[in-house]
Amino acid sequence: MKKEDIDEVVRILKEAYKSFKEPVVTEVAKDKDPYKVLVSTVLSLRTKDETTKEASLRLFERAPDIFTLKQLKQEEIEKLIYPVGFYKTKAKNLKKIAQIIVDEYDGVVPSNLNDLLKLPNVGLKTANLVLAKGYNIPAICVDIHVHRISNRLGLVKTKAPEETEVALSNILPKKYWIEFNDLLVPFGQNICRPTSPFCSKCPIYDFCDRVGVQKWR
Repeated sequence: MKKEDIDEVVRILKEAYKSFKEPVVTEVAKDKDPYKVLVSTVLSLRTKDETTKEASLRLFERAPDIFTLKQLKQEEIEKLIYPVGFYKTKAKNLKKIAQIIVDEYDGVVPSNLNDLLKLPNVGLKTANLVLAKGYNIPAICVDIHVHRISNRLGLVKTKAPEETEVALSNILPKKYWIEFNDLLVPFGQNICRPTSPFCSKCPIYDFCDRVGVQKWR
């Protein structure tokens, strides 16, 4: 894929997005509440979307803000978020996150990368998602789908998501930074699958270098 094709590829992906199920974190982020974006993203790690959605709704009903979350016992958080992956560890980390944000940031989720990365269980992907979806600050959230597809397209040539974020920030126009993850996640779940992607019905097939694709449908 060539850099000059980015505008057209994004246009096509936006059209295709309409037929896909919206990612849970994107759905939650419509409220533009950094707290909810942060919590739902932490819950989503290694967890299916539907499970993440149900767990997030249960937790937000009981703890609609960071102050309430801080007051909950870890055992109650565990029950509310079960059966998300690693629910005990996530409950422990959410409890710590709430304590830190309330005690050190007056209950306001940090709006800068460095402070977000200091929080337990918050990596670059989660931090950038909070900035982009919670604060509308241009940031590229690179998860497994964005990393895989960006390399498969030939847009970047990287080995790790962190490298992909840097590479994309040098190539992708800033106006697309916030929505890039939104577009590629459902596309990766439905069309550009990890193994045997559906190249036969891919709307951006003509732009793709198909790097590493050995088997397709």
